[in-house]
Amino acid sequence: MWTPVLADDVETVSGRLLSAMRRDIADGVLTPGEKLPTHRDLAHRLGIGLGTVTTVYAEAVREGLITAQVGRGSFVADQASLAPPLDDGTIRMSQNVPPLAPAQRRFAATFGRLRQRPDLVDHLGYAPPEGYAAHRRLGAEWLKRVSGHDAIDVSKLIVTTGAQQAMTLAFDTLCKPGDTLLCEAATYFGMRSIAQVGGYKLRGVAMDGEGLLPDALDQAAAESGAKLLYTLPTLQNPTGRIMSYRRRMEIIEVARKRGLWIVEDDLYSVFAIGTAPPPLSAYAPDRCIYINGTSKALAPGLRVGYMVMPNADQYDAALRLIRARIYSPASLGAMIASQWIEDGTADEVVAEVQAEMLARGAIARDRLGSACEAPADPRCPHLWLPMPEIDAERLAARAMRAGVEITPPSAPLVDAGMLSGVRLCIGAVADRATLSSAVDRVADALRERDHGVV
Repeated sequence: MWTPVLADDVETVSGRLLSAMRRDIADGVLTPGEKLPTHRDLAHRLGIGLGTVTTVYAEAVREGLITAQVGRGSFVADQASLAPPLDDGTIRMSQNVPPLAPAQRRFAATFGRLRQRPDLVDHLGYAPPEGYAAHRRLGAEWLKRVSGHDAIDVSKLIVTTGAQQAMTLAFDTLCKPGDTLLCEAATYFGMRSIAQVGGYKLRGVAMDGEGLLPDALDQAAAESGAKLLYTLPTLQNPTGRIMSYRRRMEIIEVARKRGLWIVEDDLYSVFAIGTAPPPLSAYAPDRCIYINGTSKALAPGLRVGYMVMPNADQYDAALRLIRARIYSPASLGAMIASQWIEDGTADEVVAEVQAEMLARGAIARDRLGSACEAPADPRCPHLWLPMPEIDAERLAARAMRAGVEITPPSAPLVDAGMLSGVRLCIGAVADRATLSSAVDRVADALRERDHGVV
């Protein structure tokens, strides 16, 4: 019976298992038609969560690596069947992206306006490492509108190829391999991937209903000697919590006391306009690297991020990294985003996305009831269901069996002893009817948990 070796080549256990399956199929260790272990058996033999195995098997089916036959089990697919599979009907609530319909409806018309731009063909050349001046200026205007940050210094703003690149630049500018990075006890999984590749250690910090606890941050900084805090103070991912103004001031005070740099991820501010205070960097621009972008507000495919550095030295250091790694940022996505910001399309898309998320959030919260922690703003695109880690793994497994893929419980957890649960992303689902069906299935899976069904 197949017992894979999980190499330390991917951040998550699920990623390692899927990588091992791909590798063993390619190397002939697993042959076409061979029956795979049951989910429960493999989980027991590897000492991992049942939900993790279920998630991996479902992804392997989607990729065409294996086939699953009800009542018979899972089998390695014939090599001829390894072409991209048809949609298996799974409803995916694991990726935190906005509904794309508002942007899609306006996309074709955008090209007509772009054709009239006198600088259109200029975007086929290399952009400056910090991005074109017009994109930076319009990006600063956009950030003021969606975050309440009225003091953006355009001279320290860099346009990046997505917020993920901005995060990588921030960490690599401020830290060296082996350094400890502080973050919420549950945090954005992409940050954990960056830390692994960069050789950084992570330490989770305890939270309450407003996010990071100042005393816990102070203690963690003192004990670890960390020099950097990564935080999402507005609609924190995965919990949907918002730091109050007072809490933000307390976090800044600890950062100054302990010499911490703050990397502030503010991607979800667009869903809390009028609810959240201005970002930390508005009050402490000398200690913060501010990051935002268009992936959650407009469309992830634009790949546009904005990063505001605290001083000229770190700004120059980030530009040196850009030149060394990619030489010049992609500019076509930034051109589209800038066009939308300038002509008002971005504001229209945001208004529609916010309204859609408000409606979807109401549907989901109504069906999930008390199992769902109410987000600090009802427009939040992700919902948090707090529960012990083992219950979270079992819920993920039951949901997958019911045809709903949710975020693997292990993905956001830095310290499951402080905080654990399941995240549901309600933006990526095709429409409200599909969302209703998906959430009903998750609610049924929750009732199975309450009745002791594993």
